[in-house]
Amino acid sequence: MRRTSVLPAVLLAAVLTGCADPADEGKPAGSAQPTAQPTAQRTQAAPAEAEPPRTAAEFLARAEEAMGGQQGWTFAVRGREGLVLPGQESAATYTATVRRTTGDRWALHSTGATSSKGVSKPEEIYVADGTAYVKTGTEAWEEGPVTDPEFADRVEDPLAALDAFRRYGDEVTLATPDGRVELRARTTSATLTGVRDRGVVRKALRELAPTLNQLRAAGVAAPESEISVGAVEETLVLDAATYRITGHTFKCTFLIPYDGQRIRYEQDVTERTSGTYNGTVSLPEGLK
Repeated sequence: MRRTSVLPAVLLAAVLTGCADPADEGKPAGSAQPTAQPTAQRTQAAPAEAEPPRTAAEFLARAEEAMGGQQGWTFAVRGREGLVLPGQESAATYTATVRRTTGDRWALHSTGATSSKGVSKPEEIYVADGTAYVKTGTEAWEEGPVTDPEFADRVEDPLAALDAFRRYGDEVTLATPDGRVELRARTTSATLTGVRDRGVVRKALRELAPTLNQLRAAGVAAPESEISVGAVEETLVLDAATYRITGHTFKCTFLIPYDGQRIRYEQDVTERTSGTYNGTVSLPEGLK
């Protein structure tokens, strides 16, 4: 899951010093009947219709097939990440358009911007052949394996949710309201040590890790035994007729002790499928 941005040091300092701005189906058809001519050959049996999915795993398999049936997809992404102390808040937001091709050699191109305290900074990301390329503002391109946590946190790949939900296994609940299918993994308020082995919490911890490291470097002694989970929830929404992904959300809240109070870390990311993408993703000349 993409972080909206790793919170900058100045933003962390504002929280810690109290100077932050106020918070703003079917059966097989069988063989066809013979024609009226007795010597006519019997036609081939009609292909069996697939049984409708019933379990989360079956819905995920149908979704993967449906999304892979197109050359590519376009997604609209919005995210927010923040740190909150009583009466104070510092946050960053992120918006982007993601174009993602399918197949074994899939590629991705994202264009968007991060904003914090009224300052917006453009960001562009490519992923090709397992390598991520990231450019923020006027800075030089950075590149590294997309499996590297530093880069994985910055790449928003909506189709990666399919693999994530498979890993969650029995944690996933299934509902089919109003023409859609909702797959959800969640945990409510609990001590971190009590739920850290849940798949969706492990994912949230990867999102928290960079900010938690920054907080500790700034003097916030926050042992894991004292950190609480406010809530973690991830939802994948499919169209009930086509099984295509229509939306994906990820939300998490952690409470971190500090000086008799608790810092609240929040992240909320929403991805919506905008439509198909029939183009190709090619790296800029300087990156090839």
